[in-house]
Amino acid sequence: MRFLYLLSIPLLFVLSCKTQNTGTTGNSGNSNHKYTNRLAKESSPYLLQHAHNPVDWQPWDRQSLAQAKEENKLIIISVGYSSCHWCHVMEHESFEDTAVARIMNEHFVNIKVDREERPDVDDVYMTACHLSKGGSCGWPLNAFALPDGRPIWAGTYFPKEDWLSILEQFIKLKTEKPGELLSYAEAMASDIQNREEVPINLGKAEFKAEDVSAAANRLVKTMDLKWGGRKTKGEFGNKFPMPDNHRFLLREYALSGNSQALLATEVSLDKMAAGGIYDQLGGGFARYSTDPRWKVPHFEKMMYDNGQLVGLYAEAYTALKKPRYKEVVEQTLDYVSREMTDPSGGFYSSLDADSEGVEGKFYVFTKEEVEAVIKDKTALTLFCDYYNVIPGGNWEHSNVLHSTDNLSKIALKKNMTLQEAESSLAESRALLMAERDKRIRPGLDDKVLTAWNALMLSGYIDAYKAFGNKSYKTVALKNAKFIADKAMKEDGRLTRNYKDGKAVVNAFLDDYALTIKAFIQLYQITFDEQWLLKARKLTDYALLHFYDAESGMFYFTSDLDDPLVIRKIETDDNVIAGSNSAMAEALFLVGTFFYEPSYIDKAERMVNNMKETLLNHPQPSFFSNWLEVMSMIASPPFEVAVLGPDSDAMAKELQTYFLPHALFLGGKTEGTLQLLEDKLVEGETYIYVCRNKTCKRPVQTVQEALEVIRTY
Repeated sequence: MRFLYLLSIPLLFVLSCKTQNTGTTGNSGNSNHKYTNRLAKESSPYLLQHAHNPVDWQPWDRQSLAQAKEENKLIIISVGYSSCHWCHVMEHESFEDTAVARIMNEHFVNIKVDREERPDVDDVYMTACHLSKGGSCGWPLNAFALPDGRPIWAGTYFPKEDWLSILEQFIKLKTEKPGELLSYAEAMASDIQNREEVPINLGKAEFKAEDVSAAANRLVKTMDLKWGGRKTKGEFGNKFPMPDNHRFLLREYALSGNSQALLATEVSLDKMAAGGIYDQLGGGFARYSTDPRWKVPHFEKMMYDNGQLVGLYAEAYTALKKPRYKEVVEQTLDYVSREMTDPSGGFYSSLDADSEGVEGKFYVFTKEEVEAVIKDKTALTLFCDYYNVIPGGNWEHSNVLHSTDNLSKIALKKNMTLQEAESSLAESRALLMAERDKRIRPGLDDKVLTAWNALMLSGYIDAYKAFGNKSYKTVALKNAKFIADKAMKEDGRLTRNYKDGKAVVNAFLDDYALTIKAFIQLYQITFDEQWLLKARKLTDYALLHFYDAESGMFYFTSDLDDPLVIRKIETDDNVIAGSNSAMAEALFLVGTFFYEPSYIDKAERMVNNMKETLLNHPQPSFFSNWLEVMSMIASPPFEVAVLGPDSDAMAKELQTYFLPHALFLGGKTEGTLQLLEDKLVEGETYIYVCRNKTCKRPVQTVQEALEVIRTY
């Protein structure tokens, strides 16, 4: 950690603010601007929020980097996103201040980056931040770099006076000790490179189901079985939904009957759905909770969270049949349809936390506001008791709606049936929702990101499988067509972003991997082979432009992109599956459907590289998608082929059951897949349950097929 003492600015306040990732709209709405910079030509809402700062911001591009080299100026790379509260605080305090801007413009080339559009740039300078501070970092991310882009030092949010002091220190170092800056940058580049070493395992790829089960047990031990999610330290820790953790645990439960794996998921889903992290009126989940009980969220809503959580609740419903899970899916998809869907079929990125400059103002209510809307006294007391609405508020003088008690228990105390209580609450929610809709709304980031759209596409598909709602299938098909038409080129190349008819950023590995998986899922509810063929084309393109033959892994960026300080290979999973684990899953699935061993071999090599980490890491939460891929290899999924005139109806019924370890294929004809050859019987519908290309005797009813799977 040789960079910790480069600057004398105290970091205590910065560390305490690093998680404040809420949002507000910037200042780009005013048409009478005194200042305009190059960001005005960008489409990113976050960049546009800074287009009229007095700071001469520029986008990350060749022109900006060339200018830094030509003028021999240090670069400031400031990274954030549109729903980031502290990004905008720093904007108002420093970047809208003409005195600060004068210093920045005179001595630095200033570059603004939307981390959601350019996760590759964000990743490099976030790594520099971790090395600089020796601890966790967040956004806004503010990095200083040499004219060639090599990072020297990075931090997060700084109050204005601290920021001015940092600027002066770098100006002084550049003038008096340029050699030291070069040394810092060289050392930083070396340390970043060392952190990016990829494990390579050339031994035989062997994976055992018992090893996967042991990892699942280790994961369960890190879970809070009272309040759900991962355990926190003390009473004040943040909690983030981690959908892939529970996807893995559900698969483990399906394979081994591990009741603790199911319990960890059930508790988490129950408590999140009851908490303030879930929008009890309008549906949808906030980014994370500021407390271990999911009560008070940071109120921004991200598409990637909601896409994954819709899918998770839908799949959990097939296992547990809890009506609340169905409600959560329906309400969340209503929210997505109502507020987050472009007419073209794309899904928007996020909603801010703030409205009128106040975090959560759109979502919270005082007791008096509730009383003014719900006139019936019985309905009012039920609503307030169930959602913990109290005089003075349960959070900062207002009330975050959340439930902590069983509705049946509350209804009994009030001499109401459960059905009467549910009906009353639904009416009260509708009244409050109508009142809330009159408020000034949070800002919308309406850019469309390919990877995040793939996650919501998968969510809609999972919801259709669980509930059979035809409208979900219709939306899924429209979104898939949007991706295919707007983001995918003839040769299989993808773009990352889409807004105002423009797609300007080349896609990254996660865009490919997640889209491949979504298209394969779409095939399984349509039996339309075009989606499999598109998935294979994307896979082949990724192999051509992202694959590193030496390690057997994939770079995050294409070989067509301009090089950064380092070309990174992402190995960890997080809130979203890491791009390499997602790509390993994509390869396995494409290889299975097309009966192409070379794809599966590559997936196995990737998992083998990670094997020691997966079996021994104390935090399996950060490798849960890898573990799911290992589970697929160790315990191959059932291949359920449904062929004949009633194939659609039978497949649809089968998919309402809890079968996370099954893949579906078929149709009214055999199509072109090798797995379906010679299985069609004229005029009859048969279900073939296969594993490793070996099939049991075909059956003609769903219940018979389920029995074959159970006893295979």
